Amino acid sequence: MTSARAAAMPAPPVADAGRGKLKLLVVTLAVVALAEWIGPAQFKLGPGRIVLLPMLWALLLAAALGLAQRRMPAFLQVGAGLQAYAGGLLNAGLLLFVVKLGLTVGAFLPQVRQAGWALLFQEFGHAFGTLALGLPLALLLGIKREAVGATFSVGREGNLVIIGEKYGMQSPEGRGVLAEYITGTVLGALFIAVLAGFVTSLNIFDPRSLAMGAGVGSGSMMAAAMGAIAAQQPAAQVPQLTAIAAAANLITMVVGFYFTLFLSLPACSWLYGRLEPVLGRFSKRQGTDVGTLPGAGGVVANELPLADAALAWLLMAAAVVVGNALSYQVAPLDSLVGMAIVVAIVAAVDLLKRAVPRLPLVLVLSVLATLVGVPGLLPFSDAVIALTAKLNFMAFTTPVLALAGFSVAKDLPIFRQLGWRIVVVSLTATAGTFLGATLIAELFH
Repeated sequence: MTSARAAAMPAPPVADAGRGKLKLLVVTLAVVALAEWIGPAQFKLGPGRIVLLPMLWALLLAAALGLAQRRMPAFLQVGAGLQAYAGGLLNAGLLLFVVKLGLTVGAFLPQVRQAGWALLFQEFGHAFGTLALGLPLALLLGIKREAVGATFSVGREGNLVIIGEKYGMQSPEGRGVLAEYITGTVLGALFIAVLAGFVTSLNIFDPRSLAMGAGVGSGSMMAAAMGAIAAQQPAAQVPQLTAIAAAANLITMVVGFYFTLFLSLPACSWLYGRLEPVLGRFSKRQGTDVGTLPGAGGVVANELPLADAALAWLLMAAAVVVGNALSYQVAPLDSLVGMAIVVAIVAAVDLLKRAVPRLPLVLVLSVLATLVGVPGLLPFSDAVIALTAKLNFMAFTTPVLALAGFSVAKDLPIFRQLGWRIVVVSLTATAGTFLGATLIAELFH
């Protein structure tokens, strides 16, 4: 199966494969630098605030380059072969994101323990609310395996990692989670601000429950939801609600990765197998035949040749250094030291995975990074935390979205077939995570 999947990923032409890979690396770094230079943009819309971050610019710039590649000068052309190759690099590059996430988890474990039972149990609402509302709707609309990727979570960065490792980003599940990510990035803050404002106006939930529901695992969406909630509360209560929302958001970002990896994704895949034969027949739309469309098939990170995986890590490391310097004024040398530690952890686990193919890559990587990140647990933990703390979390997302942008360009025919349906499903999944967590938190209030 491994060799068959690997063969499914188109490679750049043999004659200029090395030159093509180098060009992809340079173009991706240029896209990241331009996106970070543009920086964030924000504006008010009703009771909420819309924040457009550099990762969105990177996604749009890369997608535009991919779509217009025939009209671009030769040194900027990223053709279909390189776009598919970028999808493989994305899977390997996301492993560095797993390590950064694991180190963050370890560092914040003491705060998580102090968060309380309500904050812990509301995470079940965040984990299962997406599929409870989104999956049945997706099947009724005729969406097939893309529904699993689009509804097992709200499709944030960690969820891209999970799908990329298990299915590959070029799989139907990969396209589903990418569509969820894009929809959430572009429309998520606006949508959840309107939803949270409307639900708050009904006066049926304790404001603390609403604040926990706002912690969906995305800083921009949490801020938008809290803006709508806070606008309808006494000014004296707003700081408390904001602190609750921030704690819930932290738990969703920290614990939610493991919830989706071990609970919601297996449950969503299992439910798809049971519900699709029943609900799918109500739709007149036939599912996408991924075998006849560009981008069919997938490849997971450890199926890349080691040299290509190393290239992906080099690209991610360089891009994080660039983003850290442009957006967060971190000296490149400081970033390089931290990235060397992150790459070393990924390389060690990747080599172990190649020696033991049945090893669960993401699980081992996330657990190892979490243990290393717990203050004082290991002799070198405090030093690792201090050195990697200078790597801003958001700097990892910009190169990830740049590589994803090329996949968007390659898979545009598939996204066109999914059309408005995947947008509706994605927004419904977002509504499910907010409402599910709010309902469970209300049981404790």
